[in-house]
Amino acid sequence: MTDIDDATGSLPATDASAVGLDAHLVVNHGTFHLDVALTAAPGDVVALLGPNGAGKTTALRVLAGLTPLTGGHLRLDGVALDRTPPESRPVGVVFQDYLLFPHLSALDNIAFGPRCHGASKAEARAQAAEWLDRMGLADHAGAKPRRLSGGQAQRVALARALATHPRLLLLDEPLAALDARTRLDVRAQLRRHLADFEAVAVLVTHDPLDAMVLADRLVVIEHGRVVQEGTPSDIARHPRTDYIAQLVGLNLYKGLAEGHTVQLDSGPAITTTEDLTGPAFVAFPPGAVTLHRDRPTGSSARNLWHCEVTGLETHGDQIRADLTGELPLAADLTTVAAAELDLHPGAPVWAAVKAAQTHAYPA
Repeated sequence: MTDIDDATGSLPATDASAVGLDAHLVVNHGTFHLDVALTAAPGDVVALLGPNGAGKTTALRVLAGLTPLTGGHLRLDGVALDRTPPESRPVGVVFQDYLLFPHLSALDNIAFGPRCHGASKAEARAQAAEWLDRMGLADHAGAKPRRLSGGQAQRVALARALATHPRLLLLDEPLAALDARTRLDVRAQLRRHLADFEAVAVLVTHDPLDAMVLADRLVVIEHGRVVQEGTPSDIARHPRTDYIAQLVGLNLYKGLAEGHTVQLDSGPAITTTEDLTGPAFVAFPPGAVTLHRDRPTGSSARNLWHCEVTGLETHGDQIRADLTGELPLAADLTTVAAAELDLHPGAPVWAAVKAAQTHAYPA
C-alpha cells in the first residue's frame, strides 16, 4: 500500500509523468558510506553488481525500508518513501534463501500477501492458484516448503512477491542457492517473468551471467559509489575498473594514448588499431593471447612481452594461465596447447597479442 496523507485521508498528489524509481541513496554507517543514485522506468530491470562489501545489499535494504536513509531521497512513482515503513511500501522482495513460511503450503505462502492487503481468504487463494499455474507449479499447491526443490521454492518466492502487484520488485541473489543445472532452467524462467513485469525490478547478484541475461542495465558499485553503469553490452565492451574487467573476462590496462600506441601508466606500450589521444583504456580477452616458450620469429603480433607463469587453473573447457612479468595478464589456451608448452608455475613464456584483437577507448 502507498502512504495515506494524515491530514486529508487521501493519497499524496503525484506527478503523472514521474513514474518509476528515482532514488539517491545516502547512508553513513560507521566507516562505511553509501552514495548511489538509481533511476529506472517501469519495465526496467536494473542489476546491482560489485565486490563483497561494495554496498549492494545496503542499497537493497534501503529500497525495502529495512535500513533508513541518512541523506538523499527515495521516490517511487512520484511518491516519497523515505519515511514509509516496510510493510506500507509497494515493494516485493525475493530473498536469497527465499524465507518461505515453513508451516504454510505453497498456495498459502503466495496467498499471504494478498491477505495482508485486504483480500478475503477465498480471493487470496484464488489469486495464489493463478500464480502457481503461471509458475508451472499447480500440482504443488499443497506442498510445504520442505517438500519443494530449490527451483520450485524460488518460483514460489517469486510468485509470493508478485502476488501483491508491487511497483518495485527487489531480488537479492535469487539464483545463488541453486545448483548449476537448476540455475540454468530457473534463470530462463525468471527472464520470462521479468519481461512481463510492468514495474521496476532491481536485482542484486555476484554472477555476471545472471546480470547479463536478466538485466536491461547494470550499475556497478565499488566502495559505496557507482563506478560504471550502462547496458550489459556497453559494460562488457568498455570496462573501467579491474573488478569489472575480471567480471566480464578481460585483461584491462590504463595509459596515455598517442595515435595507435597506448603507453601504460605502469608497464610497456600496447599497439592498438584505434587512433586515440589522451588517457585511454586498453582491453583484450585472455583468448587473444598466444603463448610461446621461445621468443617467436616472424610473428605478425605487434605486442610481445616476456612473462612467467604464476598459476594455472581450469576455466570452462580451457586452461587459464596467470602471468606476471613485463605485463601481468591472463591467457586462455587448450589443455593440449598447455601440455605441449609444458606450462607450470615458474615457466618462462612469451605472450603475444595482435593489435587487431585489442580494444582501446577513452578513459
